[in-house]
Amino acid sequence: MAAANGVRRVWVGQNGLLSTPAVSAVIRERVGADGSKASGAFILTASHNPGGPHEDFGIKYNMENGGPAPETITDKIYANTKTIKEYLIAEDLPDVDISAVGVTHFNGPEGDFDVDVFDSTNDYVKLMRAIFDFESIRKLLVSPKFTFCYDALNGVAGIYAKRIFVEELGAKESSLINCIPKEDFGGGHPDPNLTYAKELVTRMGLGKSSPQDEPPEFGAAADGDADRNMILGKRFFVTPSDSVAIIAANAVEAIPYFASGLKGVARSMPTSAALDVVAKNLGLKFFEVPTGWKFFGNLMDAGLCSICGEESFGTGSDHIREKDGIWAVLAWLSILAYKNKNNFNGEKLVTVEDIVVQHWATYGRHYYTRYDYENVDAAAAKELMAYLVNLQSSLSDVNKIVKEIRTDVSNVVQADEFEYKDPVDGSISKHQGIRYLFEDGSRLVFRLSGTGSEGATIRLYIEQYEKDSSKTQRNSQEALAPLVDVALKLSKMQEFTGRSAPTVIT
Repeated sequence: MAAANGVRRVWVGQNGLLSTPAVSAVIRERVGADGSKASGAFILTASHNPGGPHEDFGIKYNMENGGPAPETITDKIYANTKTIKEYLIAEDLPDVDISAVGVTHFNGPEGDFDVDVFDSTNDYVKLMRAIFDFESIRKLLVSPKFTFCYDALNGVAGIYAKRIFVEELGAKESSLINCIPKEDFGGGHPDPNLTYAKELVTRMGLGKSSPQDEPPEFGAAADGDADRNMILGKRFFVTPSDSVAIIAANAVEAIPYFASGLKGVARSMPTSAALDVVAKNLGLKFFEVPTGWKFFGNLMDAGLCSICGEESFGTGSDHIREKDGIWAVLAWLSILAYKNKNNFNGEKLVTVEDIVVQHWATYGRHYYTRYDYENVDAAAAKELMAYLVNLQSSLSDVNKIVKEIRTDVSNVVQADEFEYKDPVDGSISKHQGIRYLFEDGSRLVFRLSGTGSEGATIRLYIEQYEKDSSKTQRNSQEALAPLVDVALKLSKMQEFTGRSAPTVIT
């Protein structure tokens, strides 16, 4: 179709395997042999807007800045789908062997046409080398005291893991699991969380059964297209909200790319306020945006944001315009390498858990959980959300209800429906979630997603802020119990949905 429509050249990653972050890097960084740059990219992946008969195939378009197409573009594409009468295709174009690197020249219907098959990892690795101190990470990874495990969940991250962690940084190949990309992800679900990354979770000592060996010091997982990540320490889970805050707090010291300072930081609205506290303490610009990476991209293009993240296991920076799972792992390894630079001959290394616990002692801890109620009757879900909005008209009434449920929960000081005015282009995003903000920095957030024929999903985010460093190492469920109680009763969750428990608790 490209040849038939007069496109001059198409670049394809070897074997058709390119991670979403690498696509962004290639658009931004790669220069063709003839000096050409990419004007955009099509990403075909199971991760984006599921289509096809089995909902396992989606298409996403990225712009010349390397980021996802904004709504102004996708709306135009959609409008065109309603009027299109024909399409052009060069059906007699011979097949190209995409397993072999090299340029194939054709005389297409519109003139010269080249297909350039290139190494999928080179441009991305070059970019990572420019951001991180590979030598200091290598010292950590080859230290006999440090053990490491990376699980690509049979997604595309596997090819980057082998090249970066093993070939560039000296990790043992045995530290990589499920790193062969498979079309069906090996029959698993490539979601980097405690539910689906079972093998890694067990190996790290967080599973229901004990691991056979002593767990590694550090573990991480990726999703199918390698833009999301999960970070684990030995018997220790790092929440995505804490992860982005900890990276931001340590970036200037530990990561050369940020040595001259951070331009600003940003998080999606449902993500915990751990990043806000870091921004306030370090005097950084801070932005709270709706869910969707394109909002971060606008801030980055305007030079307002260096590091950003979201609670759904996405973390990234302004080096590209997508979230980046391997970048997040390298950021954590850089922090561990920096904290241990004088420790390699000492008794014990500073661990992931040490870094997180020290962070809580400095900034306080945001105990955090997410309840997902899936396939709820769409009408009932909308009624529940409308009820929560109406309730916000009188804070005194809200606080009266709260105190009747639990006397040990602080007062609600602000309640609204989140709306975002983009500081770059002035666009306004409304109805982005219902918030109840408490005097002590705690929050309740309710969001509705997907109100199609299958039913809706209600997401409830519960966050308890604890400043007292003697109380930052409590059991998470225990610390959150009073606020969970308030959230469920205040929203009349069971009455509206008929559900006595959520489908998934994160």
